[in-house]
Amino acid sequence: MHKSNQVLMKDDMMVGADLPAWLARGGGEGVSKALQEPAAVIPEIEQADLRGMGGAGFATHRKWAPVAGAADGDKYVICNGNEDEPGTFKDRFLLEHTPHQVIEGALIAAVATRANHVVVYVNPHQPRALAVTRDAVSQWRGHELYAAIENSLGGALSLSVVPSSGLYIGGEETAVIATVEGGFPFPRRKPPFPAEMGVHGAPTIVNNTETLAHVPGILRHGASWYRGLGLGNASGTKLYSLSGDVLRPGLYELPMGTTLEELVFEHGGGMLQGKAFKAVFTGGPSNTLLTKGDLDVPLDFDSVRQRRSRLGTGAMIVVSEGTGIVRKVAEYVNFFAQGSCGQCPPCKGGTFQLAQVLNRIDTGRGVRSDLEALENLCRLLPGSGRCGLIDGAVTVVESSLHHFIDEYEALLMA
Repeated sequence: MHKSNQVLMKDDMMVGADLPAWLARGGGEGVSKALQEPAAVIPEIEQADLRGMGGAGFATHRKWAPVAGAADGDKYVICNGNEDEPGTFKDRFLLEHTPHQVIEGALIAAVATRANHVVVYVNPHQPRALAVTRDAVSQWRGHELYAAIENSLGGALSLSVVPSSGLYIGGEETAVIATVEGGFPFPRRKPPFPAEMGVHGAPTIVNNTETLAHVPGILRHGASWYRGLGLGNASGTKLYSLSGDVLRPGLYELPMGTTLEELVFEHGGGMLQGKAFKAVFTGGPSNTLLTKGDLDVPLDFDSVRQRRSRLGTGAMIVVSEGTGIVRKVAEYVNFFAQGSCGQCPPCKGGTFQLAQVLNRIDTGRGVRSDLEALENLCRLLPGSGRCGLIDGAVTVVESSLHHFIDEYEALLMA
């Protein structure tokens, strides 16, 4: 991983699944502090302004607080490591190289909310991440810190690894819950939200892998330290998955709020073969495109939202001049069409229709009515599914039509 600000992920970079090595570098201090004053953990997370790193940027303390306030009994903390969207590869790196940091973050969440079940949910298409995580979990189970957590909970703590379905839709939080229960990853309608009714009806927290990886550092060093790592009004650091037409693609840990221009041209080395920057798919391919005029945008949740896009997972797929936007959008919508679980007919049929029309236009077989069909589908489909898959597919199509309608027009048959 290329990193210019190694503050959160560095400590466990070389220790892998070696728990004693992790603890020797200061690991375990966060969960020890949590055990000393469990009630202080959630306020500390709130002061740090830690947000969900899996896409939505939802305030972490707002997920934890309802579970902490629920009556004692079965409660779950799930680390969501499904990660299957094109251009996103941060979570697998964390599970392969910093598993104890992630697990400690989940255990701190359990202490803060009095949860007696912790599940690390890993995509089986990432076999190394799955194997390393299993090894790391087995080491925690026999450690004195684990016994101290059980003592604080007044009973046994379950810490397990559950392979996901390996499907893209399996990363949606209610689909995660369905899989942990042993079922097919069909998303569920909300409300009720997982904090109210999750695994087997119990209060449940579902946090992204990267979100939990930030927690031990916040507990160890304090909320002010964490906030000070960000730029402007942003807090902490972010793992940016940089790919596409850049000289140095890779995973970069940088201050939250680093500009798009700095990420692409300083850390990423600029464009391939001296080509000009054209656009970037932000947060993976399910958000709006940013173009040349957005190179100055700080890459944090609020700033990117002001440009009518979303930071999402922090994935940045860069496109250069000479690369066809319609081709890229067709590829991504095909991915969404294949990833739809089929539970909601408008989503399954809608993504299929979007993909069919895009493929016709991309291959030079499209006509004016196809372009009109795309525009109509973008008006009709949003909100028609139980999860955000169809909305993500529509968003990227709609954005590409807005910014690059000339490319669509040029591909139409006369």
